[in-house]
Amino acid sequence: MKIHELKYSNTNTFLIEGDSGKILFDTGWAGTFSAFCKAIGELHVSAQEIDYILISHFHPDHMGIAQEIADLGPVVVVMDLQRDHVHDSDVIFAKEKDTAFVPIADERVRILQISESREFLKAVGIDGEILSTPGHSDDSISLCLDSGEVFVGDLNPLYELELHRETQIEDSWNKILKANPKVVYYGHAKATEIAAAGAAVSGHDDVYKQVSKIMKLIDKGVSLDRIQKKTGVDTSFVEDVARMYLTHQNVGVQGILDRIEIKGK
Repeated sequence: MKIHELKYSNTNTFLIEGDSGKILFDTGWAGTFSAFCKAIGELHVSAQEIDYILISHFHPDHMGIAQEIADLGPVVVVMDLQRDHVHDSDVIFAKEKDTAFVPIADERVRILQISESREFLKAVGIDGEILSTPGHSDDSISLCLDSGEVFVGDLNPLYELELHRETQIEDSWNKILKANPKVVYYGHAKATEIAAAGAAVSGHDDVYKQVSKIMKLIDKGVSLDRIQKKTGVDTSFVEDVARMYLTHQNVGVQGILDRIEIKGK
């Protein structure tokens, strides 16, 4: 199995090559179709070789060119729980007069029961399952591979978990963590490895104390790599804290937490 991140829009999209098929996870905003074709061509793969398109949720930056790609052959697969949300973004694109948008053709969509996801993935040579992971939106799904990769779209980052106790976000992450993921692929942030001890900032950690510890280590001149090893927190979280701490004069722990929460929205 191979995973390719396609860099052609502000949304991270991924081509996942199974043993017997290919899946595109998410697309970009309408108007990025030409850029998509160039990006996929650089992998020496044609759009016609893609079997299926999975969409993490039907917001405009994740499904904008889905039908344009599907017109070349791939099938848009919609989970049963997403069925009523396929056209949620049509009204947004209707206001974008200068942006060409092709709505998803309902008659060509494959509706899949989420309980059948493992069998569906197996057919393209991928071991894993698709989970319902609401929190960012009701129709959000995540693709969890048995090899440890998980694609979560816009689900709030794992390191923010302590900020979202007793919410759908926590429930969704608990589902994902049961699959023992090793790497998280986000819709708008770089991929993050999950520490063997549990995760970026696990549900049992006090995120406030973690931020405070990172700040103290920064004051001592400890390198970011060393801080990551000392705290067990994922690299992107350390980098976020360091960036906010070093660029905002007199910012405190709560101020950094507030900025991280805003950044994730």
